[in-house]
Amino acid sequence: MMVTPPFMEPFRIKSVEPIPFPTAEERRNSLAQAGFNLFRVPARQVTVDLLTDSGTAAMSAAQWSAVFSGDESYAGARSYEGFEAVVRELTGMPEVIPVHQGRAAERILFGTLLRPGEISVANTHFDTTAASVAAAGARCIDLPGRPDLPGNTEDSGLFGGNIDLEGLERVLRGPEKVRCVVLTVTDNAGGGQPVSPANLAEVRRLCAPRGIGVLLDASRFAENAYLVTRRDPEWVRASIPDVARAMFDLADGCFASLKKDGLANTGGLIALRDAALARDCRNRLIEVEGFPTYGGLAGRDLEALTKGLHEVMDPRYLEYRAESASWFADQLETAGFPVLRPTGCHAVYVDAAAKLAHIPAPELPATALANALYLAGAVRVTDLGTLVFGGPDPEGGPDRPAPREWVRFALPRRVYTRNHLEYVADIAAQVAAKATALSGYRILEQARTLRHFTAVLAPLGEPVPFEH
Repeated sequence: MMVTPPFMEPFRIKSVEPIPFPTAEERRNSLAQAGFNLFRVPARQVTVDLLTDSGTAAMSAAQWSAVFSGDESYAGARSYEGFEAVVRELTGMPEVIPVHQGRAAERILFGTLLRPGEISVANTHFDTTAASVAAAGARCIDLPGRPDLPGNTEDSGLFGGNIDLEGLERVLRGPEKVRCVVLTVTDNAGGGQPVSPANLAEVRRLCAPRGIGVLLDASRFAENAYLVTRRDPEWVRASIPDVARAMFDLADGCFASLKKDGLANTGGLIALRDAALARDCRNRLIEVEGFPTYGGLAGRDLEALTKGLHEVMDPRYLEYRAESASWFADQLETAGFPVLRPTGCHAVYVDAAAKLAHIPAPELPATALANALYLAGAVRVTDLGTLVFGGPDPEGGPDRPAPREWVRFALPRRVYTRNHLEYVADIAAQVAAKATALSGYRILEQARTLRHFTAVLAPLGEPVPFEH
C-alpha cells in the first residue's frame, strides 16, 4: 500500500500533454528495433520517461510569457543583458558566456584550458565531461570522497559528492601536471550527492597556491545549495542564493547545463573570473556556437533561462523536489529494489549489481534492469553501469567494469505527479519479482566515445515475458 507523501506540488498544472501506452508486443518490438538500447527507443513508445532530468522540465507561465519578449538581434541583444545580469548576481563572476547546452560549455572550456598530457581532477567526471577532457588530449582522474560508495546502499554520507582531499593532495604533489580541479554539484555520477562548502574550501586551499583552477560543474547548483541547508548545521539558516554564492565565490569559474537548474529545455553557460581565458573561450565559441551574446541560443531561450534561474531558488520548490525523491525511493525500496541513501533531488539510484547478482559486470546488469523496466511497463530509465562508465579492454578481453552498476530514475522538473511515480513503483515491483530470471546483454556495435548513446546490443538469453 502506498504511503501518502508529506508534500504536494507547489504549483498547479495549466497545460497537459497526452502520454502513450504501448502494448507488451509494441514494447518488445520497439526495444528490439532500437538494438536493445533505450536511448534509441522513440519517445512515442514510452509511458513514463525518467531517462534524464536534462532539458525535460515543464516551464512556468512566467517563463512562457518571457519567451514572447525575446530580442532576436544577432549581436548585443537585450535578452543577453538580462541573462548576463542574473548570472553575475548569482555567481559573482564577471565573464558570462551563453552556450546552447552543457556539453558545448565543456567542449569549449576544456578545449581552451587543457593541453595534451595535462590532468583534470574531479569528484567524478560525468560522461560528456570526460569526453571533452579526452578530446583536448588530457586525462581524467576521479577522486570520489567515499571510496566505499560502490555497492553501499545504506548511508553514503551526508556529503557523498565531496572529493577525496587526501587523494587530491597526493595527486597535486605528484609529477603530473594538474591543470584544473572540477567539483560537480551535485555529483551526478556519484548518486546525485551534494558537495559541502567546507570540502570546496579545502580544495581551494590546496589549489590556489599552486595556480590550479577550481571549476564547478554547476548544472544542479540550486539543488546542491538546498541540500547544504538541510545537512550542514553551519548553513541551516542561510538562503539558497547565499549558499550558492558562497560556493561560487570559492571557484575560479563554472560551466553548466541550464537544462537542469535553469528550468528550461535548452541552454548552458560558462562563467569565469579570468578575462583572458574568457576571451579565448569566446573566440572558440564564435567558431562553433555563434556570436558571444547569443551562444547558439535564441533570445527567447535566454529570457526563459533568466526567469528559470530565479524560480529554481524557491525553497518551497526545492523542498518538494527533495521530498519527492525521498518518497519515491521509499516506493522503489518497497517494490524490492536496493536504493542509494540518502537521496538527493534529481534522481533515485538503484544498485543493479546487488539486485542482479547473477549477472556479471561484462554482461551489463544495469542495462538488463533498465530494459526490463521498459518491457514491463514502458518506463524508461538510465543505465549508469558498465555500458556508460566501463570500456573495452585494450588487449581484447572483457569490458573493463564500471565502479558501480546503478540504474538512475531521473525526475524531470515539474512534469510527473505522484500517480505517475506510483505507476513506476508498481512496474518496478513486477520486475523485482522476476529479477533472478533476467539475463545480460552483449555489445554488437559501439562508438569510440560515449558509446551508450548509440550502441547496438543483443540479449544473452530469452526475454522475460511481461504482459502489463
